[in-house]
Amino acid sequence: MSNPAETTAVAPEPIPECPHCQKPMPLCICDSVTPIENRLGLLILQHPQEQDRALGTARLTAKHFSKATLRVGLSWPSLSKALGHPVENAARWAVLYLGSARAADLEAEGEILALTRKGEIAENQRAILGKLEGVVLLDGTWSQAKALWWRNPWMLKCQRVILNPARPSRYGRLRREPRKDGLSTIEAAATILAGLERRPDIAETLNASFERLLTRYREVQAEMPELAPKPAVKDRRRGVRRSKRA
Repeated sequence: MSNPAETTAVAPEPIPECPHCQKPMPLCICDSVTPIENRLGLLILQHPQEQDRALGTARLTAKHFSKATLRVGLSWPSLSKALGHPVENAARWAVLYLGSARAADLEAEGEILALTRKGEIAENQRAILGKLEGVVLLDGTWSQAKALWWRNPWMLKCQRVILNPARPSRYGRLRREPRKDGLSTIEAAATILAGLERRPDIAETLNASFERLLTRYREVQAEMPELAPKPAVKDRRRGVRRSKRA
């Protein structure tokens, strides 16, 4: 007769999470974050169903800046309510626009472009961008970010901007972006804040952190694939997605 103590399965110890980035500790790089004193404010609105904790960058981005606010939810009555302090003029805040306008189609130069309500390139770019006091970024999948846009009509008061990145997202094959100009939240923050504040060190710091995160993710893939699964690949012959491990 077998010993019950020998046949009882022992539950694995839960892997602790970082209280700051909320990633499993093997994926956390918070101890290497270099704080940045930013002049412009940063507001990151994260959709509550954003589930990609392993590769997501919203909390990591916010941790970098002294003037950054991260909110998780679907809607807020105003920019002031989302930030938690009064804002005199929402028009002095930019929101990264999710419409159909693309820098490549507009044949415009520069990595940050201000748009009119009609989705056209605004005149006096330098004057418009130079008066901004902060930036709003929407974090989630493309459809989740659009939901945030439509559920917060106060964003219509903000200055719409789009990005014209010099290079594609560093995610590469780890996560496919729906558009060639799509960037991770940390890359978008690096581009827009470095450009508006004219501080290349901001982009260097954030992009270096993102590279460390991706390197850590690839390292963990080999040892703990349950924490860092390989991305699904598309079977072009059947138009379905399947795992590389299938």
